[in-house]
Amino acid sequence: MQAFDLIVIGSGPAGRRAAVQAAKLKKSVLVVERGRRVGGVCVHTGTIPSKTLRETVLNLSGWRERGVYGRSHRNKQSITADDLRQRLAITLDHEVEVLEHQFSRNGVELVTGEARFIDPLHIEVVSPTSVKRFAAGRFILAVGTEPYRPPYIPFDGDAIVDPDEILALKRLPRSLAVIGGGVIGIEYATIFSALDVKVTVIEPGEAIFPFIDRELVDEFIHDLRDRGMSLRLQSRVKRVSRQGPDACLIELEDSRQIWSEMVLFAAGRKGATDALELQNAGLAADARGKIAVDGNTYRTKQPHIHAVGDVIGFPSLASTSMEQGRIAACHAFDAPSQAPPEFFPYGIYSVPEISTIGMTEEQVRAKGIPYECGVARFRETARGQIMGLSSGFMKMIFSLETRRLLGAHIVGEGATELIHIGQAVLNLGGTLDYFVENTFNYPTLAEAYKIAALDAWNRMPRRQPSVAAHDDAMAALERFANAARRG
Repeated sequence: MQAFDLIVIGSGPAGRRAAVQAAKLKKSVLVVERGRRVGGVCVHTGTIPSKTLRETVLNLSGWRERGVYGRSHRNKQSITADDLRQRLAITLDHEVEVLEHQFSRNGVELVTGEARFIDPLHIEVVSPTSVKRFAAGRFILAVGTEPYRPPYIPFDGDAIVDPDEILALKRLPRSLAVIGGGVIGIEYATIFSALDVKVTVIEPGEAIFPFIDRELVDEFIHDLRDRGMSLRLQSRVKRVSRQGPDACLIELEDSRQIWSEMVLFAAGRKGATDALELQNAGLAADARGKIAVDGNTYRTKQPHIHAVGDVIGFPSLASTSMEQGRIAACHAFDAPSQAPPEFFPYGIYSVPEISTIGMTEEQVRAKGIPYECGVARFRETARGQIMGLSSGFMKMIFSLETRRLLGAHIVGEGATELIHIGQAVLNLGGTLDYFVENTFNYPTLAEAYKIAALDAWNRMPRRQPSVAAHDDAMAALERFANAARRG
């Protein structure tokens, strides 16, 4: 039986970062991956595939040029499921190659199979060809999640599918009903809408994305409805049935019926912990397969076992999961570890993108902080006009007392890239004056930061800026006014 300093179960973002960090601390590390290839859910069924699908759809459909050439514009007139799968295979092969090389050069060993605990210090890994046992003084559980599949949904892998199965579609539907208005559901709904598929989203809650600034969500929903998407909020599904080769019927509790060629059920995920036999290690998961941990060190109630990534719940982002893996590995071996900043960016890869950091306007109000907002629309920038953008919205929130940035919220093209400017200023304690007094490349969408800051500056108690800053501000205001007149 082989023994290691650390065994990591799962090779997704959290697991691989934990393994590499431990290896850099000169520890012997084994990674157990139940899939055929490394990468976990992130690489094979989650983050990378869905974002690759999104980019492929936007390129082939000509979505980004429709503001210039019209809604009927397409770069490829007949788009098939094969077109989407080909690009996906190329991307996934590249990601797997990068990860395998990363493990190799850091001396991380890898074994493929399903892991289960024998006792708190030993696991068994079962593969189609062998059963192996390993021991370790420390474990990090990074098993990720899998789609929640309630028994009342008759999944068939063809017309009624979950988010994993939709990546293997043999054909593109003419209509799609998405059950679940969460991040995954909305991402796929908007991607298929960009292919001119008729999409209906069914969500039992009063609103989508309750953790996002309301004004941003309102702008996003307006964009979705403007292009023909249907949102059925406060609607609960009673029954789903297949009525033929090209027809599915969704019956709602309020007696309404929705017909669609295909149904995607994307209402939640559960921790992939069923096979681990956690009870043998003195642990247990909750009803959704999630594992409870200490929020600072990611230790479970067993001090030598940590859990990280989606399996511990919110925020369930690849970016935050990586940091959790790094921090857990450092704590496991009592190595120094700098905690991540209080605020991290949240990105939703819908069409259009949404990205946000810091407090929403609703949170600022609840805390009783005196504040002012500034907004900018991408069409007000020269780059927005060049790109043919008719939508895109940025909102920043500033403290009236300190002028510090409290939150930055963006919906539109490139939002997940643009947010990092706001992230840097927010985490460094920057103020409105940074945006007003600094120069941004021209023409860029990043100019929206200056426009939004000036919009807030116009409503805030005056501070005399430097002469140069005043001239810069006046020039930006003039461009703002000219763009507004054009709009």
